[in-house]
Amino acid sequence: MTPGDNGASTPEDDDPFGYLYADGQARGAQPPSGGGYGYPNSVSRVRAVGERQYGQQQATYGQGVPQQGGYGQPSAHYQAPETLPGGAPSGRRAAPQNTGRRGPNTKGLLIGAIAVVAAVVIGIGVAMINGNTDDDKSGDQAQPGPTQSQTSSPSPSGSSSATPGELPKSDAEALGLDGGATKASDVKGAKATGGVYVTGFNQVGAKVTWVVNGIQNAGTYRLYVRYGVPGADANATLLVNGQANTQPLNMKNFGNTPAGDWEKGWKTTWANVNLNEGTNTIVVACNDGNQCNAVLDQLYITK
Repeated sequence: MTPGDNGASTPEDDDPFGYLYADGQARGAQPPSGGGYGYPNSVSRVRAVGERQYGQQQATYGQGVPQQGGYGQPSAHYQAPETLPGGAPSGRRAAPQNTGRRGPNTKGLLIGAIAVVAAVVIGIGVAMINGNTDDDKSGDQAQPGPTQSQTSSPSPSGSSSATPGELPKSDAEALGLDGGATKASDVKGAKATGGVYVTGFNQVGAKVTWVVNGIQNAGTYRLYVRYGVPGADANATLLVNGQANTQPLNMKNFGNTPAGDWEKGWKTTWANVNLNEGTNTIVVACNDGNQCNAVLDQLYITK
């Protein structure tokens, strides 16, 4: 294909760069200056947006288009979306319609709750009253004594004879005293009645005698002696029915209490003794060879 003149300029022959060629310049093509293309009387394809629509009649700008009013003024042609079928719902919720049915009876619920609480309180009060009554009844009953697992020792009474079903027990008030042994209560801590204990035992010839009544069965028993020492070991001779035990009664300073402290020197010792049925005589004596610097508080027997 060779360049040539095809006659009158048509839109499809417009060449925006025709002014660059010799044949274009011969036909008067000039650089574009805001109008059409480089050729004279060329078709101008630059149009305002919406100015022309193919296939239908073009409306004049400003005519046939609904215009809104000024700022803040609704247009006469405007309709709210919610007024149209299927339009957007309004921002405000419509007030619920009265269907004729009543809401929940809040007063009835409140009264029912109060009744339940009152019933619970009354039940607790009745239970507490019954519990206090049971406690009062149980308080009138005698409490059980120490069990065998407890270390509590029986407290001797002032009597040298045992009550039915019990083993004999005694304290300083019921003991016979000889050889300078006397009673005192200066040192605190004695468990005998009135805090009375036997003193003056620290000399040869001093002795205490306990006549034991009510042994129901002959046999071997354990004799407990509660004593006090001033922070030093002591011992004595033990005689049962006139027969001396082969071993002295050990009254040691168990726990190593301070020397001279009589109040902290209270201890307990024991020895096995053979008793006859009925009445027996037990003697604790300070004989030659004994260290008798001690005081005596209680004596009692166990199986």
